[in-house]
This record gives sequence, C-alpha cells and structure tokens, in this order.
Amino acid sequence: MDFLLECIGFPPDMDREALMTLVRERGEPVAYRGPHGEHLRLALTEGLELRLDREEEQGPTNLLPYYREPSRLRVAVDKISRTADSPADALLLGWAAPPIPGDLDGGAPGAYRLTMWITDARRLPRHLTLGQVLAVSLAGFCLDTTFVGPNDGGCDASILERPHGFSFQVLNGEGVPGGCAELSARVKAVRHIQNTLTGRAVDVLEVDAPGRDLHLFVSPWQLSEESLPAPRPGFRIEGSFLFTGRLSGGLGRQRPAAQVAFG
Repeated sequence: MDFLLECIGFPPDMDREALMTLVRERGEPVAYRGPHGEHLRLALTEGLELRLDREEEQGPTNLLPYYREPSRLRVAVDKISRTADSPADALLLGWAAPPIPGDLDGGAPGAYRLTMWITDARRLPRHLTLGQVLAVSLAGFCLDTTFVGPNDGGCDASILERPHGFSFQVLNGEGVPGGCAELSARVKAVRHIQNTLTGRAVDVLEVDAPGRDLHLFVSPWQLSEESLPAPRPGFRIEGSFLFTGRLSGGLGRQRPAAQVAFG
C-alpha cells in the first residue's frame, strides 16, 4: 500500500527501494515490535514517521506511514484480533468514548463504533475483560477521498444532525483491509508541516469527533486527480481511511471476568 505514503509527502513516483535503504541506514528500532526481522522507524517531522516492517527474512517488507498522536481516546474493547504474520500488531474493534460507569442508562455503549490497528500489541495482556476501557492514540490515512467541500455537502445530509456532525462506519468483508472505516467529518483545523526527506508539504487535518478530535492525512495527488479542493477549516471531508496507532493507557491488572477472545 505504497500509495498511503502519499499522505505524508512521498510522491507516486518515489523510488521504493531507495527509500527502504534510507530507513535501514538512518532508522532506529521500534519498541514492542519483537526481536526478529526488521522493525525500524525513521522520524520525519513533528510526529510523522516512516515505518519499515519485515517479520521473516523471506517475507514481504512493509513501508507505511505513522503519526505519533499525542492525545488519547478512550475505547471500550469488544474484540482483539491478531495475525500470524505480524504478531506485534492487533486489530481492535470497540466503542469510542464510552460513558463512565453508571451513566449508560440503556444507551449506546459508546459514541461510535471504532476499529484500528494497534502497532504495539505486545503490550496487551493475554486476556482482556469484555468492555475493558483502553486509552489509544490513533490517526487515519486516506485510502480513497470521495468528497471535500462545504460542510453541508457530501452524500448524506442526515449526518449533520448527529453529534459533532460525524460518521464513522467500520468496513469489513472479503478483500477489505482491517482497521478501515468510511468517515464523514467536519474539518476544524489544518496544520501545515513539511516532509524533511522530500521537502513536500503535508497537511494534518483535525476533524470534529465525539470524545476527541481525530487527525487525518490525505494524498494531495489523489485530490488533484479527483479534482477535489484542498481541505480547509469549515469544509467536510468524506472517504475511506486506515486507522493505526498505539496503546497509551488502561493496561492495569484486571479482575477475573468475561474475557475477550484473541483471534
């Protein structure tokens, strides 16, 4: 999924092999990724990183964007799934911004259904209690942008009536990568930073969301190809995003209870 690197300032015609060589020369080990294979990070600027991952000598090498989100979002866990080819990662499915104990009153178990890849899954205990609340730090990288424009535009006007005018629909099914969602959100702010390797501008979008605002990254090349304007405050953005991040709290020892299965 090299096109995801466009979201952080790497052009479509980048030399992938040269980029991997650079990460191997300048990168540093990533914590909690494991003792085998290659697990390197190369800091770019202001929280942006390039991650190189390979579990086995003959296995595929992944080169992906990463953002060290400083804020935390509370998530009530429904399920944690692991993959055999990447034991340091886990797919989280749960509810964002769950109510504090005693405030549920028959309502939803959270503000919205959320999915993401946890990249430091080795920190997870073997079992979690169903509904246990973790703190995570995450960011979204655009797979496909379908709309950028006035806040009252987009494909479904009813979203404007929801809390924060926000929609997060978890994607699943055959051929759909884990950790992906269809998102519709209002852009609150745009921070302009620069990829120090390419000199290209990178826009960090802050969008309005329940519980905590989210940070998103989109490809300017894709926007241009689709004749979409650059996101700006007050605009709405819609599309499919891959969400990744890390654990940032909620890992204390738990009392015995119903346990969440690990896939």
